[in-house]
Amino acid sequence: MSRIEGLFARLRAEGRLGLFPFVTVGYPQLQDTAPVALAMLEAGADLVELGMPFSDPLAEGRTVQRSTQVALRNGVTLGLCLETAWTCRQRTEAPLVLMGYLNPILRFGIKRFCQGAADAGVDGLIVADLSLEEAGGLAGECRANGIDLVLFLAPTSTEERIRTVARLASGFIYCVSVTGVTGRREDVSTEVDGMLRRIRAHTDLPLVLGFGISKPEHLLALHGKADAVAVGSAVIDAIDPDRPAASAADFVRYLRGGAPVAG
Repeated sequence: MSRIEGLFARLRAEGRLGLFPFVTVGYPQLQDTAPVALAMLEAGADLVELGMPFSDPLAEGRTVQRSTQVALRNGVTLGLCLETAWTCRQRTEAPLVLMGYLNPILRFGIKRFCQGAADAGVDGLIVADLSLEEAGGLAGECRANGIDLVLFLAPTSTEERIRTVARLASGFIYCVSVTGVTGRREDVSTEVDGMLRRIRAHTDLPLVLGFGISKPEHLLALHGKADAVAVGSAVIDAIDPDRPAASAADFVRYLRGGAPVAG
């Protein structure tokens, strides 16, 4: 059983909603990412998404774009992202997922990247701009290296696309809560319930809801509907450059319904 499979089995057994925060590798400084990721896991996160910076992050809102620009100025490369994952793996058995865009992976080399990710202890890969028509080669290399390839579905996804994603995806399916880019939102979209029901009719894979999740009320509203939530922009906003690990951990505890975030 993979780490991701094991995590969802535990979440089901415990009746919990998983919490998957995102952090951009190299933000706010190169050395901050592993301490931030590990602090969030210790504070109650179940899995961490490590964002691989890219110059044209089309699915991202202003917050993640800003963190990506900072990370690129700090000199982050795909190789450094793999090193960061390996550093985290030395101190945790929690699942680690790399999230990014296709072009840097193509330039790095799909086979080389997937082998490097497996050597670094990475469990899953999310590629925001990966089309289903071009997914075959990457999916094959992920399978060969024991890495789950997570695919997206949205409220606008057709039944045909849902069936295709259900066949190709592994680990979990990333369900986009809105038609748009990442970023904080006040309420969970009213489209979410219907979307999750449509997807569940085609697959037993866990469903993780992302885009716009930013406060404890969102988690409470999604308990019993999604299997986990992914939180990106709100985490980046919460990171204090003067105390990145501690502030990220504070925010995870806040989402879990603990003490409010320190001002």
